[in-house]
Amino acid sequence: MKRAGIATAVTGLLAAFTAYAPAVAVASAPAVASASSTRCDGRADAPAQARVKAGSHVTERNQPGAAKVAAMEKDFHDRLGGLSAATRAKAAAATVRVHFQVVYGSAGNVPDATFTKQLEVLNNAYAPSGVTFTLAEIKRTNNATWFNDPQRYESQMKNSLRVGGAQDLNLYTANLGNSLLGWATFPSDYKAKPKLDGVVIHYQSLPGGTLTNYNEGDTGTHEVGHWLGLYHTFQGGCSGAGDSVADTPAEQSPANGCPTGRDTCSSPGVDPIHNYMDYGYDSCMTEFTPGQNQRMHDQWAAYRA
Repeated sequence: MKRAGIATAVTGLLAAFTAYAPAVAVASAPAVASASSTRCDGRADAPAQARVKAGSHVTERNQPGAAKVAAMEKDFHDRLGGLSAATRAKAAAATVRVHFQVVYGSAGNVPDATFTKQLEVLNNAYAPSGVTFTLAEIKRTNNATWFNDPQRYESQMKNSLRVGGAQDLNLYTANLGNSLLGWATFPSDYKAKPKLDGVVIHYQSLPGGTLTNYNEGDTGTHEVGHWLGLYHTFQGGCSGAGDSVADTPAEQSPANGCPTGRDTCSSPGVDPIHNYMDYGYDSCMTEFTPGQNQRMHDQWAAYRA
């Protein structure tokens, strides 16, 4: 039995080494040679589709820690306090002009009809909040480098493509890796870095895409929530101010799938697994709270109106 175990272990090590060797070769190739990503240990990651299907979902970039949140909240409340009642009332009916920035290479040149559906998804999700999305344009850019690695080339891509002002949503579609479905900037980022303002999502997360459980368009809904000033429902875990919205129950960690009845904090209320700002499947996410709706309008008034 011991000999058999040793033989099995050796076979496993040889297999692992064989698998590792070509992966290192891939890692040394140019970033645009493959849609696969490379981990810091040199191994090539599995395609994003396979990882997301398996339920892997990493926190998107640009997510603030506790110190950054504290600074953002102070600035927000200072700005909000300096606004007139008329300005805040006007922000209650926000209209967002959407510029779909379609970045593509050998794949990713998504048809117009898909973006029409994505716009419908956004308008349906945000209808209770009073936020409306209108189509400004669908612009197509053939650039395999940007398409295959939008994180690395974010600044170059956005500085070249972004149009409009603070009320214009530039929504970029490209091929994201590392289990990443998308990322967004916050309203408070706009003044310092207006050209980086916007949302980036995996092109296969659009309605009808191939990312099973994440292909109904709600990656866009989630990331636009950040663009309108919302944090994750699990921001800060069970302690502190959480997501700075009173009517979203505290949540220790992101939800995966649709775990009905999940309750990770001792404070009142089960986890808000149906909230668009959690990490559930698209089919599970169905709502924003009244408090989130109010926060979006206040953020719009403070930074985008």
